[in-house]
Amino acid sequence: MKRRRVNRVATISMHTSPLEQPGTGDAGGMNVYIVEAAKRLAELDVEVEIFTRATARDQPPVCELAPGVLVRHLNAGPYEELTRADMPGQLCAFLSGVLRTEAMYDPGRYDVIHSHYWLSGQVGWLAKERWGVPLVHTMHTMAKVKNRMLARDDQPEPQARVVGEQQVVEIADRLVANTDDEAHELIELYQAPEDRVAVVNPGVNLTVFQPASKGAARRRLKLPQNAHVMLFVGRIQPLKAPDVLLRAASRMLIDDPSLRGRLVVACVGGPSGNGLARPSILTELASELGISDVVRLVPPAPQHELADWYRAADVTVVPSYNESFGLVALESQACGTPVAAAAVGGLRTAVRDGVSGVLVDGHDSHEWARALRRFVTEPAWRDRLAAGAGAHASAFGWQATAARLLEVYAGAVDNLHGVRGMPVAVIS
Repeated sequence: MKRRRVNRVATISMHTSPLEQPGTGDAGGMNVYIVEAAKRLAELDVEVEIFTRATARDQPPVCELAPGVLVRHLNAGPYEELTRADMPGQLCAFLSGVLRTEAMYDPGRYDVIHSHYWLSGQVGWLAKERWGVPLVHTMHTMAKVKNRMLARDDQPEPQARVVGEQQVVEIADRLVANTDDEAHELIELYQAPEDRVAVVNPGVNLTVFQPASKGAARRRLKLPQNAHVMLFVGRIQPLKAPDVLLRAASRMLIDDPSLRGRLVVACVGGPSGNGLARPSILTELASELGISDVVRLVPPAPQHELADWYRAADVTVVPSYNESFGLVALESQACGTPVAAAAVGGLRTAVRDGVSGVLVDGHDSHEWARALRRFVTEPAWRDRLAAGAGAHASAFGWQATAARLLEVYAGAVDNLHGVRGMPVAVIS
């Protein structure tokens, strides 16, 4: 029997818009994933409509993100004032907007729903039953995993989220995991049926993030040419652990005071989540540690500028307590800059230990200082990792991600209509 073609996908991203700047608020790797995957699906002649919550009064109801990709802003609760914790109270309002949109067209407008994060999965659950199409869901982060690996001063995810995620796992036709590790977590912690779990690695924009002159990047960013630059990119919140980098830098300066004139610790990002309670925490910590003179705090940057930060750095530091994948690590490596990352979650896939970077166990500042010191004292070793970083990242293109997603969508549609297809699980 011939496989059915997927022509249009309804992508649901309730709590964060793909148009928001990654690195602040709730915008991060998931936003990048949605944007890049949608663009590449459109290049495969699959239309994508992204449903998200309006966060400003002047946002247009519909805008074109790229040819074949529409973003629909739905009114659900107040605009800027709503936090992620308040979102469950707006599920009905948001769902109403999704269903009203589909009702304006002839039946069968969407072939498949792809929801991102558990809140969107709740919306996708009901839309799936109303439209009679399959639901594909990507968790991105999971409450049970986060609660097992809580950062210092972080708060556990509420039981309501755990229950909500379990419901989505039970109703989804396909669950997309970023890595084999995440697939196993879905199966072991949420009892996801193995034959409904598909592994699809995220990608990196190899056109934007590519090697270029470190010296030129440093000149554009007004960084000293002879500096030892250590970079953090991401949201400023306990989960991402930028404090680990600052504490490690302090330890390095205690052990070798001669570094003070050349060490630069750059943090590119803005406060998010629990970090909003103390937006100046990195400034305060740098002062407390006596390293304010080497720390440079930079607001979230657009991709072309972010690429310069990666190129300018000697190492990008990703000390997160958990990451479903770690797009920052991949972007850095694509620019030819090695990564020092925590040996957790998807970072064990995104970084090839000893080849494109190093993986560090735990979050002890002494261990991190020891790992980062090698990037200063062993330039030949650092250069070998830089070469390995570019080679490793080159295997992760968004085109491959989109092609694999399309296979997953088609398999879900075929299964709904009784067409025998290839198995979806890719778990080693």
